Amino acid sequence: MIKRELYMSRIRPFIGNELIKVLTGLRRSGKSVMLELIQQELRQSGVSEQQFICYNFEQMRYAHLCQAQNLYQEVLSRAKAIEGKVYLFFDEIQEVEQWEKCINSFRLDLDCDIYLTGSNAKLLSGELATYLAGRYVEFVIYPFSFAEFSDMYRTIVPDASIGQCFSTYLTEGGMPYLSNLRYEVEPSRQYLQDLYNSVVLKDIVKRNKIRDVDLLERIIAYVTANIGTTFSATSVSNYLKSEGRKVSPETVLNYLRACESAFLFYRVQRQDIRGKKILAVQEKYYVADHGIREAVFGGNMRDIQLVLENLVYLEFLRRGYHVTVGKAGNQEIDFIGEKQNQKIYVQVTYLLASEQTIQREFGVYDHIRDNFPKYVVSLDEFDRSRDGIKHRNIRDFLMAESWE
Repeated sequence: MIKRELYMSRIRPFIGNELIKVLTGLRRSGKSVMLELIQQELRQSGVSEQQFICYNFEQMRYAHLCQAQNLYQEVLSRAKAIEGKVYLFFDEIQEVEQWEKCINSFRLDLDCDIYLTGSNAKLLSGELATYLAGRYVEFVIYPFSFAEFSDMYRTIVPDASIGQCFSTYLTEGGMPYLSNLRYEVEPSRQYLQDLYNSVVLKDIVKRNKIRDVDLLERIIAYVTANIGTTFSATSVSNYLKSEGRKVSPETVLNYLRACESAFLFYRVQRQDIRGKKILAVQEKYYVADHGIREAVFGGNMRDIQLVLENLVYLEFLRRGYHVTVGKAGNQEIDFIGEKQNQKIYVQVTYLLASEQTIQREFGVYDHIRDNFPKYVVSLDEFDRSRDGIKHRNIRDFLMAESWE
């Protein structure tokens, strides 16, 4: 089991205190394992296993507890037999109707430490979430980073080079369960296809009561084919019209929001660097796991430039950056990451194969006069840094402990 220290280091300061710990993220991205890792840490600190109360609400045996009142009575009954603090672990809490009322009551009625997971970004945005306002801290759990993937892959293929690890990562992606399939191509692809169907049906269609599943799938296919490229809801609407499907831009936006809420896509806004304002049109989208993209739609190696961008974008999110796309006149910087008054600029390309490409990728920084780090990231093996702009091989960039 990979320790996932990136997340544990963030969660650890909150273990044992009254704030509710909420772990969100794409289905099967490792949230349940994080609960196990937290339990493991608690045991090591002297907490008894008997103090844990754990439920996964996707399991049929707990179906009767998916009503808040039933869950409340069950937990109170079990807590009476526990000496000391009670540790509550609720997996996929969104399956419980009016779960917020129930969780808030535990917080008030028990000496407890509460951990929740959920597969929907709207988990804490509904009316009932006002019960928990200011009383929780949220952690988004992402599929394996390249560093985590490499550690896991080398437990299966001990002599794998960094290049072999990256080649496999490009096609298989970072979903943790693939290690149980030993990253064998066909079983992995089948698993990822089934996972995709589960996300679409359970977390998007069912949760948002979507009736036109065919339209949803067409929109998902369009966005997946165009990750990392700017487009608008109107351009999607026009494309679908050319395919014989009439749909308004507003409907497209609603369907995209549903996909975002299920953590299937991430939307990135554009920032006018000179005017220092967020632009409201022509946003970009990236997919939560490029392995799902390859399994369901194919084309990762054909679209490798876009897939490399996808990898870098998700690594920004893992490291806690707020990310925008930079626009300076007619030029565009792939990513501007901001965190705690720090900023980093990153330009991603496949290969610096010609002097023209080099001039284009490095030239986007010509009009940026601040002293924050500026990178060009590619698959090239040789360092082409120049004029204070750092060039890094993407493998090294993704594995680096710090980008500052």
